[in-house]
Amino acid sequence: MDTASIYRQLTEIFRDVFDDDTIELTPQTTAADIHDWDSVNHVNLIVAIEVRMKIKFKTIEVESLHNVGNLVSLIEQKLNAKAGAAQPA
Repeated sequence: MDTASIYRQLTEIFRDVFDDDTIELTPQTTAADIHDWDSVNHVNLIVAIEVRMKIKFKTIEVESLHNVGNLVSLIEQKLNAKAGAAQPA
C-alpha cells in the first residue's frame, strides 16, 4: 500500500472516530489539531486502524508517535513487514 492510500484510509478512519467530515490529515497533524482527540478517542483510533489495516501496534510504538506522519511511517513499516512475511522463501 502506498503512502497516499494510507493517508486516504486514515482520513476515513479519523473522520469516523471523531465524527468530523472536515478532517484533513497532514504529516504534521497532532492531537492538538483535532477537537475531541483525548485518551479515550486515541484508543478508539488505534483500534480502528489495527482492524482496518489488519496490523497490531505495540504500546511502546504508540507512545512514541508525535504526529500523523510518524503514524503513517509506522503503518508502512508494519504493512511492509507483513507483506515480506507473506512471501514464500
